[in-house]
Amino acid sequence: MLLALLAGQAGAAVQHDLYLCAAFNNGSRVMGSKDGSSNGLFVRSGVDEFKHIGVNYPLTASATFDPRDANVIYVACLSGVLRTLDGGKSWRLVTGWAETEPKAIAVDFNEPDTVYTGLPDGIVVSRDRGQTWQRREKGLPERGKYTQVVRSDRSRKGRVFIGCESGLYVTENGADSWQRVLVTTETVDDIQQSPHDPKLWIAVTQSAGALLSRDGGATWKKIDGVPSDKALYNVAFDARDAKRFAIGSWSHGLLLSEDGGATWTVRNAGLPEPTRVWRTAIDPDSGEIYAAIFGQGLYVSGDSGRTWRTVAGMQGASIQTFTFVPKPSR
Repeated sequence: MLLALLAGQAGAAVQHDLYLCAAFNNGSRVMGSKDGSSNGLFVRSGVDEFKHIGVNYPLTASATFDPRDANVIYVACLSGVLRTLDGGKSWRLVTGWAETEPKAIAVDFNEPDTVYTGLPDGIVVSRDRGQTWQRREKGLPERGKYTQVVRSDRSRKGRVFIGCESGLYVTENGADSWQRVLVTTETVDDIQQSPHDPKLWIAVTQSAGALLSRDGGATWKKIDGVPSDKALYNVAFDARDAKRFAIGSWSHGLLLSEDGGATWTVRNAGLPEPTRVWRTAIDPDSGEIYAAIFGQGLYVSGDSGRTWRTVAGMQGASIQTFTFVPKPSR
């Protein structure tokens, strides 16, 4: 079975690098430590293999990249925003003392010099590739602007969503002002745009379940069949199949739909218990599903979650985000 899975993956043209923000339970708690442990940013180096790059950081929350140059990567970490211009050979902390503990980061793909970073107390924006940062919070509430997720709309310059503890907000003008488009009583944990239809978005929350928008995020409707009694942590689209989505949940595990969200199936068989799926992702090249189990590492499935295999080098890891970066054209 494993040989067949690996053969299937080998047959798919690998067009993306996969980066993980991850930390190990037995890893160093000291930033920059050289005690042999590795935490921070990892890049896929082979089938089910990852190597650590950059600084040893106990907490990295999110990563994004410049679409013009895949060697330019931004990482939201405990101390602020780290940036590399050379594919991870060297790094620089580009934020100051007022922009610490960011939760999420996103580049405007239509204006890549502009970078948005979500903080525990709001949002900051750089318009010069991270050199300088400014608060941009007009329209956000005085309380309730803890920002868990930031996503730029790939179809329109200056259009960005942020998920906060009070709901979902959008800017149409590069963060000059914000408007709330979804009200929640607890945090919006993730929002993703369909790779097939730029008007289709899915958001997942701590307390309001999963919601879908078909009009570019202007209006939202709860997705039937997805539980809302417990937190949902993230959502993933399949770039190869417009009807296939996955949701990671602390209490319900891995939820999968293969019919555009009409029905959902729990795919936890073979995953460790309790099945706390902290993050999930679908490989845009192979269609394989990743499930990051909190504190227990990374699992991958080549058959839509019916069976799972362990990624040996990531055992014990807690993975915060998956970022697929197009490989540079040669």
